[in-house]
Amino acid sequence: MTASHRNLVIVESPAKGRTIEKYLGAGYKVLASFGHVRDLPARDGSVRPDEDFAMDWELGDRAGKPLGEIRKAARDADAIYLATDPDREGEAISWHVQQVLAADARLSAEFHRITFNEITKSAVLDAVARPRAVNAELVEAYLARRALDYLVGFTLSPVLWRKLPGSRSAGRVQSVALRLICEREDEIEAFVPREYWTILVTFRTAEGATFTARLTHLDGVKLERFDLADAEAAAQAASRLVGAAFQVAEIETRQVRRNPAAPFTTSTLQQEASRKLGMSATQTMRTAQRLYEGVDLGGETVGLITYMRTDGTQLAGEAVDGLRGLIGGTYGDRYLPAQPRVYKSAAKNAQEAHEAIRPTDITRRPDALKGRLKGDELALYELIWRRTVACQMASAVLDQVAIDVETADGRQRLRATGSIVRFDGFLKVYEEGRDDVGAGAEGDADRRLPPVGKGDPLTAPDDPAQEQHFTQPPPRFTEASLVRRLEELGIGRPSTYASILQVLQDRDYVRLERKRFLPEDRGRLVTAFLKNFFSRYVEYDFTAALENQLDDISGGRVAWKDVLRDFWRAFSAAVEEARDLSITQVIDALDVEIGPHFLRDRGDGVDPRQCPSCHTGRLGLRLSRTGAFIGCSNYPDCRYTRPLAVDGGDEEAGAAFPRELGHDDAGLAVSVRKGPFGHYLQLGDGDGDTKPQRVTLPKRENPATVDLARALRLLALPREVGTDPNTNETVFAGIGRYGPYLRRGQLYKSLPADEDILETGLNRALTLLAEGAKRGGGSTPLRELGAHPKDGEPINLFKGRFGPYVRHGKVMASLPRDVGPDDIDLERAVALVDAKAARGKSGKSAKAGTTKRKTAGTKSTKAAAKPAKAAASSPAKATGRAKGAAAKNVTTDGRQG
Repeated sequence: MTASHRNLVIVESPAKGRTIEKYLGAGYKVLASFGHVRDLPARDGSVRPDEDFAMDWELGDRAGKPLGEIRKAARDADAIYLATDPDREGEAISWHVQQVLAADARLSAEFHRITFNEITKSAVLDAVARPRAVNAELVEAYLARRALDYLVGFTLSPVLWRKLPGSRSAGRVQSVALRLICEREDEIEAFVPREYWTILVTFRTAEGATFTARLTHLDGVKLERFDLADAEAAAQAASRLVGAAFQVAEIETRQVRRNPAAPFTTSTLQQEASRKLGMSATQTMRTAQRLYEGVDLGGETVGLITYMRTDGTQLAGEAVDGLRGLIGGTYGDRYLPAQPRVYKSAAKNAQEAHEAIRPTDITRRPDALKGRLKGDELALYELIWRRTVACQMASAVLDQVAIDVETADGRQRLRATGSIVRFDGFLKVYEEGRDDVGAGAEGDADRRLPPVGKGDPLTAPDDPAQEQHFTQPPPRFTEASLVRRLEELGIGRPSTYASILQVLQDRDYVRLERKRFLPEDRGRLVTAFLKNFFSRYVEYDFTAALENQLDDISGGRVAWKDVLRDFWRAFSAAVEEARDLSITQVIDALDVEIGPHFLRDRGDGVDPRQCPSCHTGRLGLRLSRTGAFIGCSNYPDCRYTRPLAVDGGDEEAGAAFPRELGHDDAGLAVSVRKGPFGHYLQLGDGDGDTKPQRVTLPKRENPATVDLARALRLLALPREVGTDPNTNETVFAGIGRYGPYLRRGQLYKSLPADEDILETGLNRALTLLAEGAKRGGGSTPLRELGAHPKDGEPINLFKGRFGPYVRHGKVMASLPRDVGPDDIDLERAVALVDAKAARGKSGKSAKAGTTKRKTAGTKSTKAAAKPAKAAASSPAKATGRAKGAAAKNVTTDGRQG
């Protein structure tokens, strides 16, 4: 450090460091620690409960070089400012750095801890002017959490490896999150759909306006959900309405106000980015980190948002003033509430109650950052900007209307509901997303109703619509809904959610399919094992209570080692009991726990445990080196096995096709049918010369439970999504022969399988179309041919410099001379790209083989020329190479893979 740099500032990342050094100017040197500098060694004994929870620390693999530079600069400094992030992890990093530097006898500088919620010049200078000491209570909360996680992982995981072959490891919080996913899957697989019907009548007013109402009372009795349980009951109810005279009985109107959501916390940002932008929790946090640390805006590096790991929903006073000025100036005084909105955080420790996530400068609009931010950065910044502006805007005002219609005798009654937005308020800027909203769930609420008066006569057709429905199982967790559920239960903390979800996937306990979590067999076994032998430690209440104790430590309300002692006393006893279990005891316990789930009584009088092969053996859970399966007790005489899955658990089981759903307004039959390429919807029966309308049923739809209302919406596609503000072209959403797609002009983009073609909004559609254009190298496909049957990725037709070609991912295949662009179909395109891919692989294999043969020959020649001494040493070298190869093939839990 030069004489002019007498103050050393230590941050976590170099990107943040460069920005802060510019703000502080001469006299300050800013260096980065590159995250944590020390951690517990990944071996037994790093935390020793018998020595009052003594903990060993070692430098990280990448900490040597940055810590060496920091140590060298610190020796010449008068003051050291520890400027790591303002949370427990940041406090811990500052503590570790101070511990390492304080051990250097040549260092005489004073240590100061500074924090700032945003990387702006004023915030940084203010922090330097008001330093403090490292907070011991926050550090102790970190130490307790780290010790707990270590003790659970390094004590419980070896038990899992020995008792459950194929298991990876267990974690204090991840095991509870895994239990949530597994139990949700249990609910789904055990769910039995229940049929019910509704009767709809489309009425016409004297002025010719129409609206649809649902039958709510039959013969003077209110209808419950399952009163019309089958087609016969529905037909009888509908017959009561045929030929009846109808009039408006009641009109209910009430005005409701909708308030904006609070500004973002870490968890709500992760949830909303998942819903609106399709970003994972990890992707969201990485992108937010870049926005926080600073982005180059034409020669100036600027932190665009406040700190992104926070439980707080409060906003700084100057931020609220800026928001109110922007709202009034941009949208008018009507959109500005009389008083600022105040949001309060539920954080127990005021030291950790950071400000909500917001733009550092609210006047920096997203439009002004186009071309300066990457796609995901701009999308996330706009999301944060809109949510922040909306949180200080006026409430939206809606008129909710309900029209009751009855027959002349008053015995049959129907109801229509709708709403009108009288004043959009905050909705002008932002509307919060929702999880797992079924199609059409908001349709009635958003529908506009015509003006009518009490007693007005109404006319109706003589064929009321009869709609079949099926109850739906609870939806699988998305990242957004799982984060929300963990937060509701008080399990984990927002800063840990992204890593928890990633660890579950990395260890093959769960997988993401169509952006929803499904448990793997391995994950189900681990959950069943823990529920049987460590039930207390995967209980939701226990885990949440432990999180509260960690909060109490950070707030100075309880001693951290007392918490560790109480936990370890009971946990170590449970581990000792589990160590004495035999594999047979484990299998028997798990068979009792999850056997009935996988070997379910189908009610046909056949014992689900009876082996279908030998008929004398008993089916049960079996374990192998690679995992669990269902096997016969007569092994090895009977070798019947099947995967660990519910027998006959297909969601389509029991459904017969074609399945009639009802009729549309024109009286045409609507049905679900099964063809050679999958299920599809059909409108009409195909009699006469009229060809029935058909549409492929998207993969996300269940053919056994899709109802008439949703089927009609799918048959009505394509729909107009909106207008691209940049090109003024209309964006359409539809279903082609091979699945859902988006279209703008001649640009097509297949819709991901987990997205709902009926609910995709304009912002999401434009994002997907932009991605499609980018992946296609900027070229526009002539035609979308469909999805490849092996991986679901789109195959598109393009016009190239040397003629038309089809493209699947990175594989491009030219069309044969006798096949024109109008003649190519999906089947032929699949054959072309598969053949091209196969040729590419065989070419690589041939090259590799040639290289290997050449190398081998060269080595043989050289070896023959070497003296016997070299040959004698080669076995040892070979052994060393073999050991090295084996060492590279060791899994993260220390077992050879």
